[in-house]
Amino acid sequence: MTTTIRLRLLLLLAALALGLPAAAQLHRGTRTIIRGGKFEKPDSLRARYDSLRFAALSRQVDSLGAIDYAADSAAVARLRTDDRRTLDSIAAARYAAVLAGRDTTAKRPLLKKGWFMSDSMAISKVCWLSTVIPGYGQIYNKQYWKLPVLYGTVGAGLALYLNENKTYRPLRRAYNDYTNVSLERSPELDALQAKMIRSNTRRQLYLGLTIASYIYFIGDAAVNYSTNEVSQVKKATTLACIFPGAGQIYNKSYWKVPFVVGGFASMIYCIDWNNRGYQRFKKAYNQISDYEQHPEKYPDGPVDEFGGRYSASYILNLRNNFRRNRDLCIIITGALYVLQIIDAHVDAHLKDYDISDDLSMNLEPLVDATYVPTAGGNRPVFGFNMSLKF
Repeated sequence: MTTTIRLRLLLLLAALALGLPAAAQLHRGTRTIIRGGKFEKPDSLRARYDSLRFAALSRQVDSLGAIDYAADSAAVARLRTDDRRTLDSIAAARYAAVLAGRDTTAKRPLLKKGWFMSDSMAISKVCWLSTVIPGYGQIYNKQYWKLPVLYGTVGAGLALYLNENKTYRPLRRAYNDYTNVSLERSPELDALQAKMIRSNTRRQLYLGLTIASYIYFIGDAAVNYSTNEVSQVKKATTLACIFPGAGQIYNKSYWKVPFVVGGFASMIYCIDWNNRGYQRFKKAYNQISDYEQHPEKYPDGPVDEFGGRYSASYILNLRNNFRRNRDLCIIITGALYVLQIIDAHVDAHLKDYDISDDLSMNLEPLVDATYVPTAGGNRPVFGFNMSLKF
């Protein structure tokens, strides 16, 4: 009888255990771990139990903090208002003392504002003002020691040019008067022409020295401009506008400098050569035209360079051709000037551009393993990896 009762009790307990709800299993130990496959799986019941405890604790903290929240916020607001009023009163008193000149320890704002001198002035404006006012860029950059060098070189070159120009102009006038009468070569004409050429060469050298010094100090103002954060692109473009080839030098594209300088030198030579031809045939046309209109003024015949061998219409066509070629060379020079500015601007933009030779695509097979919960373990995964480099 006792054995039968014990068996019935065991069967009843087993049935109750199988029929317990899920909430009754929350008493499982915290160290219990369910394993499946190779990876450890966290106990979902423990996570649920922890989340419930955290939610209850959060509600308890919120309920405790809500009691004094209104009082605390009001106190903080009053404190901030009092501090703000105190600081405002102190700042007002300090500002009044500065205006009255009593506060010598206070420093005035370092930022200068104005049209002529400002800490936020653009680099283009500094260069334009340096063009009108020599030395403005050095004053703006606080490089005062360069001012004597600037005014010394520019002043000396300009003085030498003006002095030599006084010598050249009478020689040029005497040469024109002599050739207007006769173009026959004579020792006097050769000596006068050689003296005029030497004087003109010195005059051009002095003028070139003056212009080069002037342009150099404008470019120096742009290179040393560092008051504001200015991009390298803007500096390179500004230097290219100031002098052809300076933008390429700033970008360290030295191989382009001979092309730019050589192109400008060639164009300047072509302009000068065509202009001299234009002036030559212009003078001859004026002489032959005056002879055809007033032959009585020339008893010895035409006095033009060609001695009347060519008609006025033929010399007029030559004059117009030289003038047209001169004007075309001037247009090409302007286009070359704009082109080198664009080149310096684009080259400065491309300095930070990645132009690596590693432009490739890589495709390789992939073999991996991933955990699949429904399968209870890891399963292999097959595929491909593709990488692009550009």
